[in-house]
Amino acid sequence: MRPFAYERATSAEDALARHEDGARYLGGGTNLVDLMRLGVEEPAKLVDVTGLAHDRIERTPDGTLLVGAAVTNSDLAADRTVREEFPMLSRAVLAGASGQLRNLATVGGNLLQRTRCSYFQDASKPCNKRNPGSGCPARDGEHHNLAVLGHSDACVATHPSDMAVALAALGASVRVVGRGGERTVPLGDFHRLPGAEPQRDTVLEPGDLVTAVVVPPLRMPAAYRKVRERASFAFALVSIAAALDVRDGTVRDARLALGGVAHKPWRAGRAEDVLRGAPATEETFARAADAELAAAEPLRDNAYKVPLARNLIVRTLAELGEGS
Repeated sequence: MRPFAYERATSAEDALARHEDGARYLGGGTNLVDLMRLGVEEPAKLVDVTGLAHDRIERTPDGTLLVGAAVTNSDLAADRTVREEFPMLSRAVLAGASGQLRNLATVGGNLLQRTRCSYFQDASKPCNKRNPGSGCPARDGEHHNLAVLGHSDACVATHPSDMAVALAALGASVRVVGRGGERTVPLGDFHRLPGAEPQRDTVLEPGDLVTAVVVPPLRMPAAYRKVRERASFAFALVSIAAALDVRDGTVRDARLALGGVAHKPWRAGRAEDVLRGAPATEETFARAADAELAAAEPLRDNAYKVPLARNLIVRTLAELGEGS
């Protein structure tokens, strides 16, 4: 591991002042430290932000949930308000990683974790995310668990977060403080598709610090489902965060987001458009899934994800419809 400097920030302003070219913010470190050991990340300095006052979960009078970026995944999943009023979020968090990792990993770090593509994690291999312009060997190599939606010639990696998929369906936003002040970014705009710049996972600028996640209330039945290769902790082949409001047999509102299929949590807007105002039937659910997945461009070995995602969408919506 390359030698690095370590500094501990005392406030968001202090963290910004300590950040410089080649620096990284350090939260739980469950992803960053692993990448440093692999030689994928080689920061010149780590700025520890675990001591900042961003470790609280609050509920506002209108039902909005404010989650500090330093809240651990375990604390988020176990919080009573989250379990009772945002159960989809709690289930998504519990579906990710192991208990030991959730005890360390933070909400902000979860949003910023890098892809688990094997070529990205192997510093001896070319990878456009690590070394722009070097190529994407995954396209013709090992890609059975990589993207089928929104990928580009430059990158077919997937975003690994379960939590971010639930937050996408919930319509959450991310509070960020930077040298230009504080701003709020809708979660759907926070992560990027790869395009020609796959090295940029998010819209954050150098030095930007995530301070909180804002989750508006959701007053409809919701569920999180994850298909993986083994029952113990594993990354999603396909996952879904879904919410469905059915009145008198008609879909009044719907929220859908998919994980394991794209470079970012995939908000299924086409499917939502098909669902709203339509009969809450399996035929409608299948039509919505087909509308969303029509844009899929599977590679040689991951075409199975398309019918898998379709079946997961239809089954999850059918269960929510029956519950309504």
